[in-house]
Amino acid sequence: MSASSSAQDRQLSRGALIALVVGSMVGAGIFTLPAAFARSTGALGALIAWAIAGSGMLMLALVFQNLSRRKPEMDAGIYAYAKAGFGNYLGFSSAFGYWIACCLADVACLILIKATLGQFWPVFGDGSTPLAIATASVIVWGVHMLVLRGVKEAAALNTIATVAKLVPIAIFVVVVIAGFKADVFALNFWGGEAGSLSSVAEQVRQTMLVTVFVFVGIEGASVYSRYAKDRNDVGIATVLGFLGVLCLLVLVTVFSYGILLRPDLAALATPSMAGVMEAIVGPWGRVFVSIGLLISIAGNYLSWSLLAAEVLHSAAKNDSMPKLLARENKNRVPYIALWLTNSVIQFFLLVTWFAEQAFTIALKMTSAMTLLPYLLVAAYGAKLAYRGETYGQDLRGRRRDGVVAALASVYALAMLIAGGAKFLLLAALLYAPGSFLYFYARREQGLAVFSPAEQLVFGALCLAAMVALYALASGALTI
Repeated sequence: MSASSSAQDRQLSRGALIALVVGSMVGAGIFTLPAAFARSTGALGALIAWAIAGSGMLMLALVFQNLSRRKPEMDAGIYAYAKAGFGNYLGFSSAFGYWIACCLADVACLILIKATLGQFWPVFGDGSTPLAIATASVIVWGVHMLVLRGVKEAAALNTIATVAKLVPIAIFVVVVIAGFKADVFALNFWGGEAGSLSSVAEQVRQTMLVTVFVFVGIEGASVYSRYAKDRNDVGIATVLGFLGVLCLLVLVTVFSYGILLRPDLAALATPSMAGVMEAIVGPWGRVFVSIGLLISIAGNYLSWSLLAAEVLHSAAKNDSMPKLLARENKNRVPYIALWLTNSVIQFFLLVTWFAEQAFTIALKMTSAMTLLPYLLVAAYGAKLAYRGETYGQDLRGRRRDGVVAALASVYALAMLIAGGAKFLLLAALLYAPGSFLYFYARREQGLAVFSPAEQLVFGALCLAAMVALYALASGALTI
């Protein structure tokens, strides 16, 4: 690639990178938090859950910041770190898992758009009716045509959408603080149960996958690092974007416990933020939040579409996906990767027709699929610090980064376990057949498919996928 071409690639400012992080994180999840948390926990459990999730994800954000500084040549972010640290197959699995998570996140966005419209036009129902799926499909392919026009143009539109969607959320926060009732909050504090640490601990466990979902997107600047004007902006954008979003998430969740009693909060229709607003200011509050949600999710959907295609493109350029996925059109857009991405989104949309709780499944599966890539990134940061690579004589920095990466690794692993066997099995059901792309890429290059250790990993994955298939067929596992 020529120097001039390289310069053209690096077109995103620090502000645009922050907008990619915030735009990816702030979307479907934040508008559903009041009811999603109330169904599982009270105010104390929510505070503990956010403390755990915030601390764990901050450690992960710091790992991304550190790796962007110490390994600036790795411009594919979340995928490149896994490959460098743990070999070709786990590197591929990280890219594939993250790509599928992006697709599922887009499906969650589409379901929530239609569920929001369903509050005003019942024909859209909960977002999984035939008309809802048909109109969502129109959105999928409409955005597809937009992204084909160019990544920079789409990123600029994302920045505008990010600013536009923060306004209604900020207004909601102001209104909910003004309407806060201390007596209602006190009744919701223990979750309506007798106060005990064991009951709160179980409440917290049940909320953890929800917290992962709303933080997915923290790696947005890292994935798009090849477009950054200044590589130092990647780490700064990641941390600043994360801290800003964390404040919004905590405010939206905790202050909602001071508006309605937990059973009423838990019973609110999706998006529950609209129901909270209506309880404070009347029917116009539901309309206001619903409009804000539609703007928010439109930008969020665009962010995930960009990230999904970029991950496939980067993996193909680094020989872990078939080469054809690296092809670009005249606007430098990975168009084949984009076609594959939107075809998978379309398939998942059709599957939601048969799902009992389509939005909840999409939300939790997105979390489950991103946790392995997050775990591998954190573990690579720990490996780098343990070996002292790139640290020279900086023993203090090495120890500090090693502790941060170890904490991030423990957090990601704990979240995988907290999610439960159901979502691990469903994730295996996606990872196992997805490995066909890896087989194709390795054969294309004339290379052996697996090392002995990778054969064991693939075998375990296939076994878990078969267990999942049997459980689905027998009814022991449901979607």
